[in-house]
Amino acid sequence: MYDITSIHRAVSVADAIAALERDPQAVVIAGGTDVLIKIREGKLAGCRLVSIHGLDAELAGVTALENGDLAIGPLTTFHGLTFDPLIRSHVPVLGEAADMAGGPQLRAAGTVGGNVCNGVTSADTASTLLAFGAQMHVRGPGGWRVVPMDQWYKGVGKVDLRPAELLCRIVLPKERFEGWTGHYIKYAQRNAMDIATLGVSCLVKLSADKTLCQDVRLAFGVAAPTPIRARTAEEGVRGLPVAEAAEKIGALALQDVNPRTSWRASKEFRMQLVEELSGRAFAEAARKGGAQV
Repeated sequence: MYDITSIHRAVSVADAIAALERDPQAVVIAGGTDVLIKIREGKLAGCRLVSIHGLDAELAGVTALENGDLAIGPLTTFHGLTFDPLIRSHVPVLGEAADMAGGPQLRAAGTVGGNVCNGVTSADTASTLLAFGAQMHVRGPGGWRVVPMDQWYKGVGKVDLRPAELLCRIVLPKERFEGWTGHYIKYAQRNAMDIATLGVSCLVKLSADKTLCQDVRLAFGVAAPTPIRARTAEEGVRGLPVAEAAEKIGALALQDVNPRTSWRASKEFRMQLVEELSGRAFAEAARKGGAQV
C-alpha cells in the first residue's frame, strides 16, 4: 500500500508551480520509479504529491534548437532517450548510459529529469550529462534561470532546485558534443537491474589524424558524494598520443576521486575500478572516434 495524503494532477507547468507554491512540502512525481519506492518504504509516508506525469507536451522529447544545441525534456523516459534519433545521431553515449538504468520496466517509466533531480551520485545519466556540460533550465515563481550541470549537485540527495521550481529543460550545447565521441561504463554487482558500484563516462576529441588526444572529459558516478569531473586526469592527458593517454588517465584520475566504502564495495575496490575503467572508457571513446587503439 502507498500512504499518500493527496495528489494534485497538474495540467501545465504553470499549474504545477502554483501547486508547489501553495504547498511547499508537496513532492513532485513524474515516472514515480523513485518516489513510489520511498513512499512504500515509509520515507515519504503521508506525503502530498504534485504529479507532472501528463505534461509530455511541455516537458518530454528531444529537439534541436536553432543554434544546434539539443534540448531534452525532463519527462523523456530512459527508453525514449536511448532510441531518440537526435540522441543517436549526436550524443549516442547518453542514450547508451540511459539504457543501463535498471530493467526494461524502469526504463519505460523512469525519466531523465527524475534521474538528475533525486541527487544521487549513482544516477546513470548524470556523469555523461556532466561531461557534456549540460545546462539545467529551471522555472519557478521568479521565472527562468539556468544552472550549469557542474553546479547542480549541492550534496548527497540535494540539487539546486529552489522552492516551487521545476526542471523544465536540459540543454546540451553544440560545441560540447560536436566532434566528440564517448563511452560509458557501468560496473555493478549484477549484469542488469542494479545500481552502479561505479560509473565512468569519457568523452574524447581527437586530432585530425586521429593519433592525439586533443581534448578529453572524464566524469564519474559513485566516486564521490556527487557526480564529479576528473579534471587532473583531463589536464594530464591532453595532447598525448592516444595509446599513452589511455595508459595514464586512470592513475591520474585517482587524484580526483573520493569514493566511500559501502555494502556494495569498499573504497579500495572502487579506487581500483576508477583506475581500470577510466583507461577502458577512454580507449573505447577514442576507437569510436576513429583512433587505432
